[in-house]
Amino acid sequence: MQADHPLIETPFSYRNCCWFCQEPATKLFHFPQSNNFVVNCVHPSLSLYCCNECFVPANKSKASSIWLVFKEVKSFLIKTYQKDLAIGINWTQEELANSQFEGGNFEGFKRSAWFMYEVAKKRVNFQGWPLIVSGINIEELKWGDTESFSFDNVEYPSIDDAIIHYAQAFSIPSDYFKEVLSHVGLERFSFAVRFCRLLVGTTPNERKAALNNLIND
Repeated sequence: MQADHPLIETPFSYRNCCWFCQEPATKLFHFPQSNNFVVNCVHPSLSLYCCNECFVPANKSKASSIWLVFKEVKSFLIKTYQKDLAIGINWTQEELANSQFEGGNFEGFKRSAWFMYEVAKKRVNFQGWPLIVSGINIEELKWGDTESFSFDNVEYPSIDDAIIHYAQAFSIPSDYFKEVLSHVGLERFSFAVRFCRLLVGTTPNERKAALNNLIND
């Protein structure tokens, strides 16, 4: 640990856990890093433990606060586990258990898919613990943060992450998805997903006509 980057205090229940995702910690991450000169950082320098996987995006980050690094790490995890998280979009646990997948890779998918979804969801949803540095709680210094978005039991670091995730899961043009959302509102995110899914495989003109009908309805 660097002398000018004191280690954050860790609750006993989270000892040896990654601050970003709660997996077993194997790395010590310093913020700000020596290769990232942060002029407008509002909190003291610090160190925290994280896992190998979360260390990669955290170490590459040029963000101005540890909370923005946190969001970049979450975005990385959502992209990395896109297929695992999509299991919860396309299936329920009961549907998988009662599916007729037998033999070969299909049987392996049936056996492990929901477990992989739960692991990925747990890592994405984990919110860390309050940052206390040298006895001072620095949570009140949090600012400049993009607002998170929660949908279908998954906590996305931003609405853009949720849009990208669902656009990729259902082959929906992300720009079109955003346009639909701008008209129906975030509170109707589920409706926007269903509406766009009906138009998968259609032409741009057909999608435009459908959106015009939605707006004028």
